[in-house]
Amino acid sequence: MAITGGCLCGAVRYSIEAEPLFTRHCWCRDCQYVGGGAGTVNVFFPSEAVKVEGVLAEHASPAASGNLMHRRHCPSCGTPVFTQTEARLHFIGVRAGTLDDPEIGKPAMTIWTSSAPSWAAFEPGIPQEPKQPPPPKPKG
Repeated sequence: MAITGGCLCGAVRYSIEAEPLFTRHCWCRDCQYVGGGAGTVNVFFPSEAVKVEGVLAEHASPAASGNLMHRRHCPSCGTPVFTQTEARLHFIGVRAGTLDDPEIGKPAMTIWTSSAPSWAAFEPGIPQEPKQPPPPKPKG
């Protein structure tokens, strides 16, 4: 069964024929801008499993990690939809709020906690990293 989602206005829709690889709540400064202050929750999938309908706009910029990031959003409503780093093009991050079933987006780790504001709330019981950890090892 495909995982589906899209933007607020419906101009962009996607389907994913894979299970999530990992999910992270990111508090880097870039994600605070993108997320309106609370960081972003990103669900990562194999890039080749994601099929998109509709037009996406892109903003590329270097991240604090030094990697070039490609952030894709709906040009009509502005909804952030995907994030991807040049360092790991085989993964694509889906913004959890765009999933038709947001329960899929439960974070397994909080990252860049060193950049979070003092009022940031961290989910108890999941690992926290002050910066960017390496991606998890593949299952199997």
